[in-house]
Amino acid sequence: MANVAVVGSQWGDEGKGKLVDWLSERADVVVRFQGGHNAGHTLVIDGKVYKLSLLPSGIVRGGKTSIIGNGVVIDPWALLKEIETLRGQDVTITAENLKIAENATLILPLHGELDALREDATAAVKIGTTRRGIGPAYEDKVARRAIRVSDLADPELLAKKIDTLLAHHNALRRGLGAEEVDGADLLAKLQEIAPKILEFSDIVWRRLDEAKRDRKLVLFEGAQGAMLDNDHGTYPFVTSSNTVAGQAAVGSGVGPGAVSYVLGITKAYTTRVGEGPFPTELFDDIGQGLGERGKEFGVVTGRKRRCGWFDAVMVRQAVKTGGITGIALTKLDVLDGMDELKVCVGYKLGDKVLDYYPSNMADQAEVEPVYETLEGWSDSTFGARSWDDLPATAVKYIRRVEELIEAPIALVSTSPEREDTILVKDPFLD
Repeated sequence: MANVAVVGSQWGDEGKGKLVDWLSERADVVVRFQGGHNAGHTLVIDGKVYKLSLLPSGIVRGGKTSIIGNGVVIDPWALLKEIETLRGQDVTITAENLKIAENATLILPLHGELDALREDATAAVKIGTTRRGIGPAYEDKVARRAIRVSDLADPELLAKKIDTLLAHHNALRRGLGAEEVDGADLLAKLQEIAPKILEFSDIVWRRLDEAKRDRKLVLFEGAQGAMLDNDHGTYPFVTSSNTVAGQAAVGSGVGPGAVSYVLGITKAYTTRVGEGPFPTELFDDIGQGLGERGKEFGVVTGRKRRCGWFDAVMVRQAVKTGGITGIALTKLDVLDGMDELKVCVGYKLGDKVLDYYPSNMADQAEVEPVYETLEGWSDSTFGARSWDDLPATAVKYIRRVEELIEAPIALVSTSPEREDTILVKDPFLD
C-alpha cells in the first residue's frame, strides 16, 4: 500500500475536494500541507454539501485523523468559524480527530489588511489575491518574525514577538497611509482565542512518524495548483507557497520517501481565477458555455473563473516539476455536446514554437497557443462509472490527453458525486 499526495496540475479549482474525499475513505490520516483559507474544496456526500477552506477533507469522515501541517498558514478566527459551521452540519471535530502543527504560522488581522492595502495601491502589480493575508503571513514566516501556534501558550513571549512584528508592520502601514496596529489590542485578541486553538495543537511530525511505524495510510492534500506554485508557476501571478508535491514532505514534517504516489488532479479544460496569463482563455460563447455548465465560481471568493481549452503543454510541465505519477481527469461531462474540441500542444512566441511554458513574465503574456483539433461527442458522459459508459470519441480524447501530457490517467470524474468515478489505477496500491 502507498501513501498518496493529491495536487492540482493547473491553476487550482480542478476538483481536488471530491477526489480527496473519494480517496480518504480508505486513508487513516489526511494532511493539509500548504496554503491557507484562500483554498476551497467542495465535497458532496449523499447529497449534502460541505465547503472547506482550512480543514482537511478527511474531517467529514469518521475514524480519520485530520492534520493541518506546519506548511499551512492559519487564520485562527477563520478556522474556528469553519469548525463551528461543520459542527452545525453534524460533523464531529475534537482534539482526537483534528491536529494542528504547533510550529504552524498564524495569519493575523494585520496580514489581511496589508494584502488589501498593497492590492489597492495604484503603483502595485495586481496579483488578484484573495486578500486573506496569505502572502504577508508567509513573508513574516520566512523573515523569522511570525507568530506561531505554540507562541499562544506563552503570554510573555507572545507580547515580545508582537512588539517585534509591529516594528516592521507599523512602519509599512505608515508608508501606506494606514493607521498603526495597537499591540496591546492584538495581544488581547490572541490571548482570548488561544485556548480554543491550543486545544488542537500537537507535535504533528511525531504523529506522522507514529502513523508510518503503525503502517497507516496517509493522504497528503494539496491546495491550489502547480501553475500557482511560488517557484514553478506563472510568477508573480502565483500564490505564496509551494503547491507541488515536494511540499507535502516539508509542509508536514516527513521525509520525501513518505510519499509513494502523486495524483495530479486535472480538469478536462482549463480555468483560472484572478489575474495573470492564460494562453488558452476563451472570450466567446464557448468559454461562456464552459463556465455555465461547469459552474465555474470560486468556493472561497465566489469570483467567476476564466475558462479555456485544455492546455497539454502546461499540464505536461506540471507533471515533470511536480513528480506526478498519474492523473485524475475531472469534469469530463462539461465537454458533452460539443462538435469539436481543441487542445493546446505548443506555444508560438515570435518566430519560435515552444514546447514548454516560459518563466519570463513578458514571454508568458505574449505566447499564443498552437492547437490540435479533436472530435467532440454528443452523448452524455455525466455519471459514467466505467469505460463502457463513455462515448468512443470521449475515450479517444482521454487517450490523446495521456499522450500529450506524458502521464497515465488513473481516474476519470464524471460528476460532483463521489461514486461517479472511473477507476483505472488505484493510487493506494503501490
